[in-house]
Amino acid sequence: MDMGRESRWEKDAMTVEIVFALVTAVALAAAVFAVTLTLTLAFGVSGSVKKDVLAGGALLGATVGIWRLVRVLRRFDERRRMGR
Repeated sequence: MDMGRESRWEKDAMTVEIVFALVTAVALAAAVFAVTLTLTLAFGVSGSVKKDVLAGGALLGATVGIWRLVRVLRRFDERRRMGR
């Protein structure tokens, strides 16, 4: 790819990749939180422990979601720089 202006196709590909990264990151974060919620309900955890476990699950879900977002976008950038 030259260092000039990006073509319409390249802009569209970038938009699709960003949306894909966001959707998969949100889905992964929600899945991690859902597993945490399911485990608290399955084991009958209650009170402040439940609140702490759910907060930890939300933090873990957000971390995993951000990791996924960064990973997908970095991979796309590497492929774009290689000319694929």
